[in-house]
Amino acid sequence: MAGKIENLCGKKAEVGADYPFYPFSQGKYILPEYLCEVARLHEELAVVRPNLILALGNAPAWALLGRGSISSIRGTTTVTEEGWKILPTFSPRHILQSWEARPILLQDLAKAKREMEFPEIRRPQRTVLVYPTLAEIEAYCLADHHILSVDIETARRQMTSIGFAATRNHAIVIPFLTDEAIPQSYWQSTAEEVQALRLVKTLLERPIPKLFQNGLYDLQYLLALGIRPAAVAHDTMLLHHSMFPELRKGLGFLGSIYTDEGSWKLLNKKTDSTKREA
Repeated sequence: MAGKIENLCGKKAEVGADYPFYPFSQGKYILPEYLCEVARLHEELAVVRPNLILALGNAPAWALLGRGSISSIRGTTTVTEEGWKILPTFSPRHILQSWEARPILLQDLAKAKREMEFPEIRRPQRTVLVYPTLAEIEAYCLADHHILSVDIETARRQMTSIGFAATRNHAIVIPFLTDEAIPQSYWQSTAEEVQALRLVKTLLERPIPKLFQNGLYDLQYLLALGIRPAAVAHDTMLLHHSMFPELRKGLGFLGSIYTDEGSWKLLNKKTDSTKREA
């Protein structure tokens, strides 16, 4: 199907600078004379108003979500500007050509069965503290935790932040560097930064079971900072890979299989966040 639709495509110069859609595929744009069919589809959906729309393949995903990279967006529900709830996944044609993708489609269809019961998007409610004070970090690091999920972010071969979650619905992110073009310390003084790092070290070296995702990557940065995490018990990437070695094991894929969070590629900034002024 995708190959046939690409026969209806032209290059950027043919569709003009004010073209209202993303390309159907790399460098290929549906020619303007065929866009009326997209409008017709939208009109029909506006009449039917289904609880859930399954977008089976690149072409339906492009027509409904504006992009058709199924491999990167499948498996999670997304709401459009029109208010439609879309679940993109592989097409039957793709499964016949790539049989190893069949269990992924079955997982997506099981999710579709749950999602079709209600029209709205239901996301897990989470609270993430992203601009903590030293007092808040100290309270978190010294609290009694039964298990701790750990993840770091890096840039320019440096740890820019580290996140902890002791429960499903509450987490804290401890920043060290800003994400600006010229990175600067999040902290007002070297003493504050050192204290924050000491608290992180204290928490990681406590005998609380730790959960990582691709922890070998994180550990190389932590060890370079003189932090030796204790009780590293689990790694979600390795656990998943041990059960399903034929499937992808990146965080985005695991999120689409095991959670009801939004697609990493389609997430927008509809989050409530408060930044305290220093």
